[in-house]
Amino acid sequence: MRSVNQILLLLLVLTVCAILYNKVHQVPSTLKNEAVDLESPEEMEEEIPVVICAAAGRMGATVAAISSIYSNTEANVLFYIVGLKTTIPHIRKWIENSKLKEIKFKVVEFNPMVLKGKIRQDASRPELLQPLNFVRFYLPLLIQKHEKVIYLDDDIIVQGDIQELYDTKLAPGHAAAFSDDCDLPSTHEMVRSVGMQNTYMGFLDYRKQAIRDLGISPSTCSFNPGVIVANMTEWKHQRITKQLEKWMQRNVEENLYSSTLGGGVATSPMLIVFHGKYSAINPMWHIRHLGWSPDTRYSEHFLQEAKLLHWNGRYKPWDYPSVHTDLWENWFIPDPSGKFKLTRPDS
Repeated sequence: MRSVNQILLLLLVLTVCAILYNKVHQVPSTLKNEAVDLESPEEMEEEIPVVICAAAGRMGATVAAISSIYSNTEANVLFYIVGLKTTIPHIRKWIENSKLKEIKFKVVEFNPMVLKGKIRQDASRPELLQPLNFVRFYLPLLIQKHEKVIYLDDDIIVQGDIQELYDTKLAPGHAAAFSDDCDLPSTHEMVRSVGMQNTYMGFLDYRKQAIRDLGISPSTCSFNPGVIVANMTEWKHQRITKQLEKWMQRNVEENLYSSTLGGGVATSPMLIVFHGKYSAINPMWHIRHLGWSPDTRYSEHFLQEAKLLHWNGRYKPWDYPSVHTDLWENWFIPDPSGKFKLTRPDS
């Protein structure tokens, strides 16, 4: 009986010791929270990288595009603003001295030497040969830490939440998503009225054997690469940049396409490389052709429903003549330096 009591006493002592040990070594709840909550909610939120160029003479476009994106989302957007060495100080100063100073952005310098020997000179539309027009070919070299990236031309404004565009699903094996030029019946009348091409025939010269050897029907619907949702892993795996460069060099040698046809010299190689291997963007996320004619307009109701507007073509909303300029000017922020000015009838 005595031994049993001794055992029970020993167990009691051990229990008391264990309780005291836990009391002494217990981590206060406030410290636990601090240890777990290492990042603020904003830091834990996924970043949406948006790539946009800042070209000399049209930086107001870049500012308006960024302003529209930032104002219409609660998402954690990181802007990659790509420019040449000579233009970077201007766009940085513009942002830092305006209401855009709150945005998250990185300025990336593009070296035009990567294009040496890859661009065939064409005097009809020299603006399409500007180095920054080819930034979209080199996304993985410029933006390295992200799996998924949005690329936008500068002559756009966004009316929807950019998160929705970022959430575009890319099919397995697809390096990018674009909008088909035949995807929205509402735009077909516009295309016909101004004589635009929306097939491969408008971009590639089917008189050339190299183009015919591709086996792509000339009536295949084209796409517009002014809005891209890209998968960087697939892009690198498929060596998309190298493929694009190959067709650029072949065009220099054989004149396979040119900006005198339906589109610019940056579109044609993408049509070849991505043929049959891209996913679709919601058509309302790329309403285009607003810059194609100063005499042709969409209905106001249709434009209000659009998520993204694109003034592709010669007639830009910061110049005159142009159409639907009020929708663009809503997002424009004047240049603090006064260098960039809008061109208006009364200016």
